[in-house]
Amino acid sequence: MNPFRGIGLKLASVTCFVVMAALIKAASDEVPAGEAVFFRSFFALPIIFVWLVQRGEFLAGLRVQSPMGHVWRGMIGASAMFLNFFALGLLPLPEATVIGYAAPLLLVVFAAMFAGEDVRLFRFSAVFAGLVGVVIVMMPRITVLHGVPDPKEQLGAMVALGGACLAAIVQLHVRNMVKTETTTSIVFWFSMSCTVAAIVTIPFSPWVMPSALACTLLILSGLVGGVAQVFLTSCYRYADASLLAPFDYASMLLALIIGYVFFDEIPTPAMIVGAVIVISAGVAIILRERALGLNAARRKKSDAL
Repeated sequence: MNPFRGIGLKLASVTCFVVMAALIKAASDEVPAGEAVFFRSFFALPIIFVWLVQRGEFLAGLRVQSPMGHVWRGMIGASAMFLNFFALGLLPLPEATVIGYAAPLLLVVFAAMFAGEDVRLFRFSAVFAGLVGVVIVMMPRITVLHGVPDPKEQLGAMVALGGACLAAIVQLHVRNMVKTETTTSIVFWFSMSCTVAAIVTIPFSPWVMPSALACTLLILSGLVGGVAQVFLTSCYRYADASLLAPFDYASMLLALIIGYVFFDEIPTPAMIVGAVIVISAGVAIILRERALGLNAARRKKSDAL
Protein backbone atom coordinates (compact mmCIF):
# COMPACT_ATOMS: atom_id res chain seq x y z
CA MET A 1 0.00 0.00 0.00
CA ASN A 2 1.15 3.53 -0.80
CA PRO A 3 -1.49 5.99 0.50
CA PHE A 4 0.15 9.10 -0.95
CA ARG A 5 0.27 7.56 -4.42
CA GLY A 6 -3.34 6.47 -4.04
CA ILE A 7 -4.39 9.99 -3.05
CA GLY A 8 -2.46 11.43 -5.99
CA LEU A 9 -4.20 9.10 -8.42
CA LYS A 10 -7.56 9.86 -6.85
CA LEU A 11 -7.04 13.62 -7.23
CA ALA A 12 -5.87 13.09 -10.80
CA SER A 13 -9.05 11.14 -11.57
CA VAL A 14 -11.24 13.81 -9.98
CA THR A 15 -9.49 16.50 -12.02
CA CYS A 16 -9.94 14.54 -15.24
CA PHE A 17 -13.64 13.93 -14.56
CA VAL A 18 -14.29 17.65 -13.98
CA VAL A 19 -12.35 18.57 -17.13
CA MET A 20 -14.38 15.94 -19.02
CA ALA A 21 -17.62 17.48 -17.74
CA ALA A 22 -16.44 20.95 -18.80
CA LEU A 23 -15.64 19.67 -22.32
CA ILE A 24 -19.10 18.08 -22.58
CA LYS A 25 -20.70 21.30 -21.35
CA ALA A 26 -18.76 23.37 -23.89
CA ALA A 27 -20.13 21.19 -26.71
CA SER A 28 -23.65 20.84 -25.28
CA ASP A 29 -25.15 23.72 -27.27
CA GLU A 30 -24.28 21.92 -30.49
CA VAL A 31 -24.84 18.19 -29.91
CA PRO A 32 -27.55 16.20 -28.08
CA ALA A 33 -26.71 14.37 -24.87
CA GLY A 34 -26.94 10.93 -26.50
CA GLU A 35 -24.28 11.86 -29.02
CA ALA A 36 -22.08 13.20 -26.22
CA VAL A 37 -22.45 9.86 -24.40
CA PHE A 38 -21.25 8.08 -27.55
CA PHE A 39 -18.12 10.21 -27.89
CA ARG A 40 -17.38 9.93 -24.17
CA SER A 41 -17.69 6.14 -24.21
CA PHE A 42 -16.25 5.26 -27.62
CA PHE A 43 -13.10 7.36 -27.35
CA ALA A 44 -12.45 6.08 -23.83
CA LEU A 45 -12.08 2.55 -25.23
CA PRO A 46 -8.55 3.00 -26.70
CA ILE A 47 -7.29 4.24 -23.32
CA ILE A 48 -8.89 1.28 -21.55
CA PHE A 49 -7.53 -1.16 -24.18
CA VAL A 50 -3.96 0.09 -23.67
CA TRP A 51 -4.35 -0.02 -19.89
CA LEU A 52 -5.62 -3.60 -19.91
CA VAL A 53 -2.84 -4.74 -22.25
CA GLN A 54 -0.16 -3.06 -20.13
CA ARG A 55 -1.49 -4.80 -17.03
CA GLY A 56 -1.76 -8.12 -18.84
CA GLU A 57 -5.47 -8.22 -18.07
CA PHE A 58 -6.95 -7.86 -21.55
CA LEU A 59 -8.56 -11.31 -21.54
CA ALA A 60 -9.75 -10.76 -17.96
CA GLY A 61 -11.40 -7.56 -19.13
CA LEU A 62 -13.39 -9.52 -21.70
CA ARG A 63 -14.36 -12.44 -19.49
CA VAL A 64 -17.65 -12.20 -17.57
CA GLN A 65 -19.52 -14.45 -15.19
CA SER A 66 -22.87 -12.67 -15.29
CA PRO A 67 -23.60 -11.14 -18.73
CA MET A 68 -26.99 -9.77 -17.66
CA GLY A 69 -25.33 -8.04 -14.72
CA HIS A 70 -23.20 -6.09 -17.19
CA VAL A 71 -26.23 -5.39 -19.38
CA TRP A 72 -28.12 -3.86 -16.47
CA ARG A 73 -25.05 -1.94 -15.31
CA GLY A 74 -24.63 -0.56 -18.83
CA MET A 75 -28.28 0.39 -19.29
CA ILE A 76 -28.62 2.15 -15.95
CA GLY A 77 -25.15 3.69 -16.14
CA ALA A 78 -25.69 4.98 -19.68
CA SER A 79 -29.02 6.50 -18.59
CA ALA A 80 -27.34 8.22 -15.65
CA MET A 81 -24.61 9.55 -17.95
CA PHE A 82 -27.23 10.79 -20.43
CA LEU A 83 -29.11 12.69 -17.71
CA ASN A 84 -25.90 14.16 -16.27
CA PHE A 85 -24.71 15.34 -19.69
CA PHE A 86 -28.15 16.78 -20.43
CA ALA A 87 -28.04 18.67 -17.13
CA LEU A 88 -24.60 20.09 -17.92
CA GLY A 89 -26.10 21.93 -20.87
CA LEU A 90 -28.81 23.48 -18.69
CA LEU A 91 -27.08 24.31 -15.40
CA PRO A 92 -23.89 26.02 -14.25
CA LEU A 93 -21.08 23.49 -13.82
CA PRO A 94 -20.76 23.95 -10.01
CA GLU A 95 -24.49 23.43 -9.45
CA ALA A 96 -24.60 20.31 -11.59
CA THR A 97 -21.61 19.05 -9.60
CA VAL A 98 -23.25 19.67 -6.21
CA ILE A 99 -26.52 18.00 -7.20
CA GLY A 100 -24.45 15.03 -8.36
CA TYR A 101 -23.17 14.72 -4.80
CA ALA A 102 -26.64 13.45 -3.89
CA ALA A 103 -25.64 10.06 -5.37
CA PRO A 104 -23.62 8.74 -2.39
CA LEU A 105 -26.28 10.03 -0.01
CA LEU A 106 -29.04 8.30 -1.95
CA LEU A 107 -26.89 5.17 -2.04
CA VAL A 108 -27.21 4.93 1.75
CA VAL A 109 -31.01 5.21 1.43
CA PHE A 110 -31.24 2.66 -1.37
CA ALA A 111 -28.90 0.26 0.44
CA ALA A 112 -31.23 0.34 3.44
CA MET A 113 -34.35 -0.03 1.30
CA PHE A 114 -33.24 -2.69 -1.17
CA ALA A 115 -30.19 -4.40 0.35
CA GLY A 116 -31.31 -4.51 3.97
CA GLU A 117 -28.28 -2.58 5.24
CA ASP A 118 -28.53 -1.25 8.78
CA VAL A 119 -28.61 2.56 8.78
CA ARG A 120 -28.31 3.97 12.27
CA LEU A 121 -29.20 7.41 13.57
CA PHE A 122 -25.86 9.08 12.76
CA ARG A 123 -25.83 8.07 9.09
CA PHE A 124 -29.54 8.75 8.70
CA SER A 125 -29.10 12.25 10.17
CA ALA A 126 -26.11 12.97 7.92
CA VAL A 127 -27.99 11.76 4.83
CA PHE A 128 -30.99 13.90 5.74
CA ALA A 129 -28.78 16.97 6.23
CA GLY A 130 -27.03 16.33 2.93
CA LEU A 131 -30.28 16.03 1.03
CA VAL A 132 -31.44 19.28 2.62
CA GLY A 133 -28.28 20.82 1.19
CA VAL A 134 -29.17 19.50 -2.26
CA VAL A 135 -32.66 21.01 -1.93
CA ILE A 136 -31.11 24.38 -0.97
CA VAL A 137 -29.03 24.30 -4.15
CA MET A 138 -32.06 23.42 -6.27
CA MET A 139 -34.57 25.85 -4.68
CA PRO A 140 -33.68 28.95 -6.77
CA ARG A 141 -34.04 26.84 -9.93
CA ILE A 142 -37.34 25.10 -9.20
CA THR A 143 -39.38 27.55 -7.08
CA VAL A 144 -40.60 31.16 -7.33
CA LEU A 145 -38.99 32.14 -4.02
CA HIS A 146 -36.14 33.84 -5.89
CA GLY A 147 -38.16 35.09 -8.85
CA VAL A 148 -39.62 33.26 -11.82
CA PRO A 149 -37.30 30.31 -12.53
CA ASP A 150 -35.81 29.75 -15.97
CA PRO A 151 -37.60 26.70 -17.46
CA LYS A 152 -34.30 25.35 -18.79
CA GLU A 153 -32.63 25.58 -15.39
CA GLN A 154 -35.75 24.15 -13.75
CA LEU A 155 -35.54 21.14 -16.05
CA GLY A 156 -31.77 20.94 -15.54
CA ALA A 157 -32.10 20.70 -11.76
CA MET A 158 -34.62 17.88 -11.97
CA VAL A 159 -32.61 16.04 -14.63
CA ALA A 160 -29.43 16.33 -12.55
CA LEU A 161 -31.25 14.88 -9.53
CA GLY A 162 -32.56 12.04 -11.70
CA GLY A 163 -28.99 11.36 -12.83
CA ALA A 164 -27.85 11.24 -9.21
CA CYS A 165 -30.61 8.73 -8.38
CA LEU A 166 -29.56 6.45 -11.23
CA ALA A 167 -25.90 6.81 -10.29
CA ALA A 168 -26.73 5.64 -6.76
CA ILE A 169 -28.61 2.63 -8.16
CA VAL A 170 -25.60 1.81 -10.35
CA GLN A 171 -23.26 1.94 -7.35
CA LEU A 172 -25.54 -0.42 -5.44
CA HIS A 173 -25.61 -2.76 -8.43
CA VAL A 174 -21.81 -2.68 -8.78
CA ARG A 175 -21.50 -3.67 -5.12
CA ASN A 176 -23.16 -6.95 -6.05
CA MET A 177 -21.29 -7.33 -9.33
CA VAL A 178 -17.83 -7.26 -7.72
CA LYS A 179 -18.69 -10.49 -5.94
CA THR A 180 -18.43 -12.36 -9.26
CA GLU A 181 -16.93 -9.91 -11.79
CA THR A 182 -13.43 -8.42 -12.03
CA THR A 183 -12.97 -4.67 -11.86
CA THR A 184 -11.37 -4.68 -15.30
CA SER A 185 -14.36 -6.42 -16.88
CA ILE A 186 -16.76 -3.96 -15.26
CA VAL A 187 -14.75 -1.00 -16.59
CA PHE A 188 -14.37 -2.41 -20.11
CA TRP A 189 -17.93 -3.58 -20.67
CA PHE A 190 -19.38 -0.40 -19.21
CA SER A 191 -17.71 1.69 -21.92
CA MET A 192 -18.77 -0.83 -24.57
CA SER A 193 -22.39 -0.95 -23.42
CA CYS A 194 -22.62 2.86 -23.12
CA THR A 195 -21.34 3.18 -26.68
CA VAL A 196 -24.07 0.86 -27.94
CA ALA A 197 -26.74 2.45 -25.74
CA ALA A 198 -25.86 5.89 -27.08
CA ILE A 199 -26.45 4.75 -30.66
CA VAL A 200 -29.96 3.65 -29.67
CA THR A 201 -30.82 7.31 -28.88
CA ILE A 202 -30.52 8.37 -32.54
CA PRO A 203 -34.23 7.90 -33.41
CA PHE A 204 -35.33 9.83 -30.30
CA SER A 205 -32.77 12.65 -30.43
CA PRO A 206 -31.31 12.86 -33.93
CA TRP A 207 -27.58 13.37 -33.97
CA VAL A 208 -25.95 16.28 -35.76
CA MET A 209 -22.65 16.72 -37.56
CA PRO A 210 -20.62 18.67 -35.00
CA SER A 211 -18.30 21.48 -35.98
CA ALA A 212 -14.56 20.87 -35.93
CA LEU A 213 -14.31 22.54 -32.52
CA ALA A 214 -17.21 20.60 -30.99
CA CYS A 215 -15.90 17.34 -32.44
CA THR A 216 -12.48 18.02 -30.91
CA LEU A 217 -14.03 18.80 -27.53
CA LEU A 218 -16.09 15.59 -27.61
CA ILE A 219 -13.15 13.39 -28.63
CA LEU A 220 -11.08 14.94 -25.86
CA SER A 221 -13.90 14.27 -23.39
CA GLY A 222 -13.71 10.56 -24.25
CA LEU A 223 -9.92 10.40 -23.98
CA VAL A 224 -9.87 12.36 -20.73
CA GLY A 225 -12.77 10.27 -19.38
CA GLY A 226 -10.86 7.08 -20.20
CA VAL A 227 -7.76 8.36 -18.40
CA ALA A 228 -9.94 9.36 -15.44
CA GLN A 229 -11.39 5.85 -15.25
CA VAL A 230 -7.90 4.32 -15.31
CA PHE A 231 -6.70 6.64 -12.54
CA LEU A 232 -9.82 5.93 -10.48
CA THR A 233 -9.49 2.17 -10.79
CA SER A 234 -5.74 2.26 -10.12
CA CYS A 235 -5.89 4.43 -7.00
CA TYR A 236 -7.60 1.68 -4.99
CA ARG A 237 -4.54 -0.53 -5.45
CA TYR A 238 -2.58 1.83 -3.21
CA ALA A 239 -5.03 3.03 -0.54
CA ASP A 240 -8.30 2.05 1.11
CA ALA A 241 -11.54 3.36 -0.37
CA SER A 242 -12.49 4.95 2.96
CA LEU A 243 -9.28 7.01 2.92
CA LEU A 244 -9.74 8.15 -0.69
CA ALA A 245 -13.48 8.88 -0.66
CA PRO A 246 -13.31 12.42 0.84
CA PHE A 247 -11.08 13.56 -2.02
CA ASP A 248 -14.07 13.24 -4.38
CA TYR A 249 -15.19 16.61 -3.06
CA ALA A 250 -12.12 18.33 -4.51
CA SER A 251 -14.23 18.38 -7.67
CA MET A 252 -16.27 21.23 -6.15
CA LEU A 253 -13.28 23.59 -6.06
CA LEU A 254 -12.28 22.60 -9.58
CA ALA A 255 -15.83 23.07 -10.87
CA LEU A 256 -16.00 26.54 -9.30
CA ILE A 257 -12.71 27.57 -10.91
CA ILE A 258 -13.51 26.15 -14.36
CA GLY A 259 -17.07 27.47 -14.26
CA TYR A 260 -15.88 30.99 -13.40
CA VAL A 261 -12.91 31.13 -15.80
CA PHE A 262 -14.40 29.44 -18.87
CA PHE A 263 -18.18 29.85 -18.54
CA ASP A 264 -18.48 33.12 -16.55
CA GLU A 265 -20.49 31.29 -13.89
CA ILE A 266 -20.63 33.08 -10.55
CA PRO A 267 -21.71 30.84 -7.64
CA THR A 268 -24.89 31.90 -5.89
CA PRO A 269 -25.20 32.07 -2.07
CA ALA A 270 -27.67 29.17 -2.16
CA MET A 271 -25.21 27.06 -4.14
CA ILE A 272 -22.36 27.78 -1.71
CA VAL A 273 -24.45 27.12 1.42
CA GLY A 274 -25.93 23.96 -0.04
CA ALA A 275 -22.52 22.72 -1.20
CA VAL A 276 -21.03 23.19 2.26
CA ILE A 277 -23.89 21.22 3.84
CA VAL A 278 -23.74 18.42 1.25
CA ILE A 279 -19.96 18.05 1.45
CA SER A 280 -19.98 18.15 5.27
CA ALA A 281 -22.64 15.45 5.37
CA GLY A 282 -20.80 13.30 2.86
CA VAL A 283 -17.48 13.58 4.68
CA ALA A 284 -19.19 12.83 8.02
CA ILE A 285 -20.66 9.60 6.59
CA ILE A 286 -17.29 8.58 5.13
CA LEU A 287 -15.41 9.23 8.38
CA ARG A 288 -18.08 7.44 10.42
CA GLU A 289 -17.96 4.37 8.16
CA ARG A 290 -14.16 4.39 8.27
CA ALA A 291 -14.23 4.50 12.07
CA LEU A 292 -16.74 1.65 12.24
CA GLY A 293 -14.62 -0.37 9.81
CA LEU A 294 -11.47 0.17 11.87
CA ASN A 295 -13.29 -0.79 15.08
CA ALA A 296 -14.63 -3.95 13.45
CA ALA A 297 -11.14 -4.84 12.25
CA ARG A 298 -9.72 -4.35 15.74
CA ARG A 299 -12.43 -6.55 17.27
CA LYS A 300 -11.78 -9.25 14.70
CA LYS A 301 -8.05 -9.12 15.40
CA SER A 302 -8.68 -9.21 19.15
CA ASP A 303 -10.93 -12.27 18.81
CA ALA A 304 -8.25 -14.04 16.81
CA LEU A 305 -5.61 -13.59 19.54
